[in-house]
Amino acid sequence: MKRVVVGMSGGVDSSVAAFLCKQQGYEVIGLFMKNWHDDSVTISDECPWLEDSNDAMLVAQKLGIPFQTVDLSEEYKERIVDYMFKEYEEGRTPNPDVLCNREIKFDVFLKIAESLGADYVATGHYCRKDSIEVDGRTTYRLLAGKDQNKDQSYFLCQINQEQLSKILFPVGELQKSEVRKIAMEQELTTAEKKDSQGLCFIGKVKLPEFLQQQLKPKKGKVVEIPADFAPYKENSGEDIFSLSDKFVYKPDDGLEKGEHNGAHFYTKGQRKGLNIGGTPEPLFVIDTDVKTNTIYVGQGKEHPGLHRKGLKVLNKDVHWLREDLKMNIGEEKTYNARIRYRQPLEEVKLYQREDALYFIFENEQTAIAEGQFVAWYRDDELIGSGVID
Repeated sequence: MKRVVVGMSGGVDSSVAAFLCKQQGYEVIGLFMKNWHDDSVTISDECPWLEDSNDAMLVAQKLGIPFQTVDLSEEYKERIVDYMFKEYEEGRTPNPDVLCNREIKFDVFLKIAESLGADYVATGHYCRKDSIEVDGRTTYRLLAGKDQNKDQSYFLCQINQEQLSKILFPVGELQKSEVRKIAMEQELTTAEKKDSQGLCFIGKVKLPEFLQQQLKPKKGKVVEIPADFAPYKENSGEDIFSLSDKFVYKPDDGLEKGEHNGAHFYTKGQRKGLNIGGTPEPLFVIDTDVKTNTIYVGQGKEHPGLHRKGLKVLNKDVHWLREDLKMNIGEEKTYNARIRYRQPLEEVKLYQREDALYFIFENEQTAIAEGQFVAWYRDDELIGSGVID
């Protein structure tokens, strides 16, 4: 009998994943990952990991499977939290959930599962996988979940073939409503529990307070850029280099509108937290400069500073899940891509050049932020991903 270790988060999806694995004849072990100790930055007064761990344990008892908690907080701090602080400090926008899947769930956690004799690990992600033969070798494909509203393939965009070969996605073929129905029928304690909104396996975190643990507040200027201002770009024209160039602003390019507490606390596209009124349209962050500690804002969602057709990923930051589809220098291919979770897929042309992989979208993209992940797909298969430069 094959053994599966299920990452049980205390939510309904991983609870049903454990049930389905047992139903399919696997020997199942439930494992809860404790990733965080500091409860001072969580939104609820209760201790979220304790509550989640308890719910996971109750589900395991109901299913009659062994259960244990593993403390991965040291690895989580080192690989995820420290990375987050560093990225924000440099004025970038990290995605800790993507990193958590690559570094914690399907690396550290997977190794623990293998030490327990597991053939596979299973999670409650809304994804699917299958395999095909390429040049006589088995190649695994990561596919979007059947429930398009819950598809979580984007969060797994950095995993590799070896990791994917060991993962099962029991709820990937189901709609969320079907998952809740199974949980109700099995009388699982998590059946009606709300979905977690927090960082990967931490609980709901107040991001500003979280960041202020290490990044100190620092007063700086908020500068409004007029809609008709043309920002500096290294290249000009309609070529791939120009279209993917970042806009660059200087403090004297606009009017000072107020103060902020630190450019590293803000990200492109942000509207809340500026606390500046008196403009005909709401102000949005169009850029941040941590070197001069300046935030640049523009009025309204249609401000040109929020929109760009292109971006680039440096070659060192390009990750092909489908290694057999890796592009050669000079090659061009059309895919669909997204730059954030839940964003509808958009048609994009990829250009592999000597320094980087360039992306030119059919339509302008809003608030492209350095540090985010772009993930590209063919139909519902995730092909690769990269960190936006």
